[in-house]
Amino acid sequence: MKAWARGALLALAPLALSTLFEHDARAAGLYFSDRGVRPMGRGGAFVAGADDLGAIWYNPAGIADAGTAFLFDASWLNFSITYTRELQITDADGTVRNVTSPTVKGATSFLPLPTIAASYNFGAHKEWTIAAGLLAPYVALASYPSTVVGADGSPQPSPARYALGSFDGSLLALPGVWVAWRPFEKLRIGLGAMALVGKFVSTVTFSACPQDRLLCAPEQPEFDANAQISVGPIIAPTANGGIIYEPEKHVRFGLSGQLPMIVGADGTFQVRLPTDVVFDGASIQGDKVHVSFELPAVARAGIEVRPIRALRIEAAYVREFWVAQQTITAYPNGISIDNVTGLPPKVAVPTIVIPRGFQDSNSYRLGGEYFFDVAGYWLAARAGVAYESTAVPPPYLSLSALDFDKVITTLGGGLFIGKHWRFDALYAHTFAQSVYVDPATAKIGRLNPLPGNAPFDPVNGGTYKATADLFGVGVNYRF
Repeated sequence: MKAWARGALLALAPLALSTLFEHDARAAGLYFSDRGVRPMGRGGAFVAGADDLGAIWYNPAGIADAGTAFLFDASWLNFSITYTRELQITDADGTVRNVTSPTVKGATSFLPLPTIAASYNFGAHKEWTIAAGLLAPYVALASYPSTVVGADGSPQPSPARYALGSFDGSLLALPGVWVAWRPFEKLRIGLGAMALVGKFVSTVTFSACPQDRLLCAPEQPEFDANAQISVGPIIAPTANGGIIYEPEKHVRFGLSGQLPMIVGADGTFQVRLPTDVVFDGASIQGDKVHVSFELPAVARAGIEVRPIRALRIEAAYVREFWVAQQTITAYPNGISIDNVTGLPPKVAVPTIVIPRGFQDSNSYRLGGEYFFDVAGYWLAARAGVAYESTAVPPPYLSLSALDFDKVITTLGGGLFIGKHWRFDALYAHTFAQSVYVDPATAKIGRLNPLPGNAPFDPVNGGTYKATADLFGVGVNYRF
C-alpha cells in the first residue's frame, strides 16, 4: 500500500528522517503493494466486490457478506532498492561539479505481515455483522549497509547513511472494530474505527560538521554522528466507511473512504558523537523529541460485474491525498550538544522541519476471479493489474521517501474444502520506473544540528531503481 498506514512507518525518525511510514504506508517506502492475499490476487480491485473480511481495509460495507467467519493471512513484501548518489559540489574557486558515489543496495529481511479478523452475523434477518481485526502495514522497509566498496576497492562510508540505516525493532499495527448493516438485499453500509499503534525505531547518521565549513568538509566521516531514534508509543486514530449497492445480481457498485490521521508522538534518541578531536570533551544533554505529521485521507470507488455466476471482474480507482503532507516536524525538548571545541559551550538542537512536498497519488486497478470445479473441489483463479502514480515528486525522492510510478501484476488462487474452509495463495510483482533526481534541483538536505551559514546542500540527488515481489498465503473459515 502506499496507503497512509504504510506511509506512517517512514515518517517517524526525527533527527535524520525525511521519512514517513505507506506505506503505507502503504509505505516507505510508501507503497509497493496494497494488502490482503485474496484482494491482491485481484490486483487490489476489491471495493465493489468485497464480500469477506478483507473488506475491513477496502470497503467495510462488504463485511455484511462475510457472515460469521475468521480470516488469517500473511504476506512477505520482498523489496529491493539500488541507489547511485550524485552530489553537486562547489569548489573554492566557484566551480560546480557532480560527484558520483558507489551504488548502495538495500533489501528487506523475511517478515510475514499478517491480517487477522473475525466477524459475527446476527439479527432477525441476519442484517447486522460486527467484526474486529488487526492489520500490519505493508511497507517497504529496506536496510542499508554502513559501508560500500569504493573505486579503489577499499571500504568507505555508505552514501545512504544520511537517510537511513535500519528499522530493526520497529513494530506497528492497525487494530480496529467495524459494523456492517444490510437493510435490504441490494444495499450494504459499513463503518469502522482503527488506530495506528506501536513504536518506530531507526538507526541513522547525521553530520555534526559545523555548517560554516571552517573545521571540516560537508561529509567528512570523522564528523558523522550515529543515532538510534525510538518513537512511541504511537496511538493515532482514524475511521473508514463505505457502501455497496447491487441493483441486480450481475452488477455491484462500491464507494469507500478513510479519514486522515494526525500523528503526534514523543520519542528518544541515543547518539554516539563523532570521532574528530573537537568532540573529545563534548556530550549530549537531553534525549526527548516530539514528532508530528499528517497521513492522508483515502477515497476508493469500484464497479464489479458478474456476467456469469462463476466469473467476477472489477475495475477500481483509489486516490490518496498525500498533498496533506508537506513537512515532518521534530521538536527537540531541551537537547543540546555541549563543549564542542570552537563552538559556544552549549548549542541547542533547533526544531527540525523535514521537507516532503508530496502530491496526491492515483491508482487504477483491474482484476477478477473465476470459480471452477476440479475433482469435486471448488477452485478460484485470480489475476489483476494495477497502475499507480507516485506521491513523491523527483526533487523530494530519497531513500527515506521512496515512491515511483509503478505497475503491479498479480496472480492468486483459492481452494475450497467442504462448506467452511478456503485456502488462498498470492504472488505479485511490482515494476517500478527508475527515477533520476538532478542534484541541482534536489530538495532534501543533510540534517545538521549545529548552526551555521553554509548554503543549502541537498543529498538526495542520483538514480533510484526499485523492485518488489509479494508472496502470501491465507485461510478463511466461515461458520
